[in-house]
Amino acid sequence: MKPFDRRAFLGMSSLALLSPLLGGCARAPKSPKGTIGITLTSKTEARWVSDGNNMVRALTGMGYDVDLQYAQYDVPVQLSQVENLVAKGVRALIIAPVDGTTMITALRQAREQGIRTLSYDRLIRGTADVDYYVTFDNRQTGVLQGKDIVDKLGLAAGKGPFTLELFSGSLDDNNAHVVYDGVMSQLKPHIDSGRLVVRSRQLTLNQTATSNWDGALAQARMDNLLSAFYTRQHLDAVLAMNDSIATGVVSSLKSVGYGTKDNPMPVITGQDAEVPNVKSIVRGDQTSSVFKDTRALAVTAARMVDAMLEGRSVPVNDTRSYDNGAKIVATQLLQPVLIDRSNWKEKLILQGGFYTEAQILG
Repeated sequence: MKPFDRRAFLGMSSLALLSPLLGGCARAPKSPKGTIGITLTSKTEARWVSDGNNMVRALTGMGYDVDLQYAQYDVPVQLSQVENLVAKGVRALIIAPVDGTTMITALRQAREQGIRTLSYDRLIRGTADVDYYVTFDNRQTGVLQGKDIVDKLGLAAGKGPFTLELFSGSLDDNNAHVVYDGVMSQLKPHIDSGRLVVRSRQLTLNQTATSNWDGALAQARMDNLLSAFYTRQHLDAVLAMNDSIATGVVSSLKSVGYGTKDNPMPVITGQDAEVPNVKSIVRGDQTSSVFKDTRALAVTAARMVDAMLEGRSVPVNDTRSYDNGAKIVATQLLQPVLIDRSNWKEKLILQGGFYTEAQILG
């Protein structure tokens, strides 16, 4: 197989990829090709609502009916949704699992009914009955986050020592594990050398995990860390694995006086480039976020499902990396991009129209 070029996807025009499906729903065939069942984690994060809407538009544009449901981070609810979709006779399932380890029985039942399954952005684990996976290169997401801390603090130039705390994602989400590996590939050498000092000594994924990527939980943990370890010392950097976590971290820091000339905000990373967080970056509260064009992810998922059901070759570019414990799941990876105050307008507005300037500055 031709080696996977991690930059190849970025070389494609986002508008060329997206416009035929997201903008062409009026051309949908009159006779649907069956129903696609979708269950996503929750409506509490704007990105999942956007993902769901974009998949519905893309799939209806291809001639499918769509049954879209949200589990609200409730595992039994999501399992019931999958079972009901199977009972309704959907042709395929697109699942962003709340807990990637809980789908074994439900997907066995789907397979017995001839229903195909695509794991969407969170890997379904422990079963061979998942056909394909579509996600972003999550290790690269972690690399970008870790490298941004290294660059912003000047660690490669020998500056330091600096203080750091880590806020990882949810343990039941495989992405958190993969992102963590990428993060530590950049930060661990500087932690080992003493240029980065984690005063809490909370370093492992288990110690730094944030259940359900919950910003309120991140805020409470940051409150505790600040009172225990940073009453007399400035915190210089926070690895926040996504934007909801970053929001909680920022709120905690500002509540104790960070964000002034004499007490500046730490370097704070994020992921998803959600509107409130891009505004936070523009204000100078949050430092950066990793942007993932979820419109492209939704369209890619729709194309993969259509290829599966129509008997065409399914586009994948990684057949080695994603072992779910029962099989290597063939995967289509999309590439993330770091955004900060220097490039947010170029990446989010001018290049792909993901947001309007009024959404960010209005």
